Amino acid sequence: MLSRRLITAIFVLGVSSSALAQPFDHAYTTWDGLVKQHVRWLPDQVQSRVDYAGFAADRGRLKTALDAMSAVPVAEFERWSRAQQLAFLINAYNAFTVELILTGGPTLRSIKDLGSFIRSPWKTPFFTLLGATRHLDWIEHEQLRPRFAEPLLHTAINCASIGCPALVPEAFVASRLDTQLDDSLRRFLADRTRNRVAGGRLEVSSIFKWYRQDFERGHGGFRRLEDVFAKYADQLTGDVREREAVRAGALPITFLDYNWSLNASER
Repeated sequence: MLSRRLITAIFVLGVSSSALAQPFDHAYTTWDGLVKQHVRWLPDQVQSRVDYAGFAADRGRLKTALDAMSAVPVAEFERWSRAQQLAFLINAYNAFTVELILTGGPTLRSIKDLGSFIRSPWKTPFFTLLGATRHLDWIEHEQLRPRFAEPLLHTAINCASIGCPALVPEAFVASRLDTQLDDSLRRFLADRTRNRVAGGRLEVSSIFKWYRQDFERGHGGFRRLEDVFAKYADQLTGDVREREAVRAGALPITFLDYNWSLNASER
């Protein structure tokens, strides 16, 4: 007969093993719930603001979401589909960016204030992902950009700044990823504070300057930056003649200054 203590130990071990064997939640239920609660669209439906105080009060749930991402082994990640990998890295970037902002406290004015003369906030290692200590630039420049060659990711990842494409109040998921990426780009281009036709010019976010070559690699049929704007001309202007000029690539392009102010709801 097994002793009661041994039976209890076996039971506990079995429960622990079962917990460890739980499949990764590709619906990102915890993270999805957090952004639905603490991120809101502005009335224009193209900009969002983040309630960082709400995230701070919900730090336990945020930790749960981050820990789940940190626990994914490289071998498991490599077995996932392309869409699953892409959604994972986008969500991880956005979630760990929120965590980084929370380290700055309630008086933080910009993510740039978390950096130094020696190291930018994007190069500061502060979290674990895929088996090692990482920084945000590792996700964007060593994984997302070279692995996936998906230019629309630049309007899905959020740098906690007003100049950034909006942090959307939902998690990115593989089953709807293409639709979500397209929606993020459409909203971003429809934001007249960051992309617009004015004075006979197409004035667009500096994102399109910094990552121009990503947009011109041929993904989605984009060979020139003008091809991106031609496809989404309806978002850039409501004027029929201006739309025709955008589609024809007839407008000179200028790049707007970037607003690095924190995208906090109290602003």
